[in-house]
Amino acid sequence: MRPIRIGTKGHFELVVEPRHLANQFKDVILPPVFATPMMVLVMENAALNVVREFLDSGEAVLGTRIDLRHVAATPVGHRVRAEAEVVRVEEKHIEFRVAAWDEVEEIGRGIHERMVVNLRRMKDRLANKRHMG
Repeated sequence: MRPIRIGTKGHFELVVEPRHLANQFKDVILPPVFATPMMVLVMENAALNVVREFLDSGEAVLGTRIDLRHVAATPVGHRVRAEAEVVRVEEKHIEFRVAAWDEVEEIGRGIHERMVVNLRRMKDRLANKRHMG
């Protein structure tokens, strides 16, 4: 991986569809609002978009931690935009400040961490794990 400067930013957007709603995605007793796991998805994709250009061939970044608050509900049809900003890099660990907004207000904020992995090593590790189980 090539060096990533603190403050480097990326984003990801999606329009909220019925399949993204808590009452469709998790449980019918929930209200028809943007589900928290879907907010995590847009935040993780924003972080991925930050580091994509810095990865070497054969590398990927996997999420290792997310700590966030979902503070406002978003209805179907609204555009949600997430932004991730690099706040710390230690060897292969990258920490991001993440936030998301709908068309009206901020809907969530938190910290997300990702780790650079070697895809070949990961494939070998998973193959060994399959044989152990």
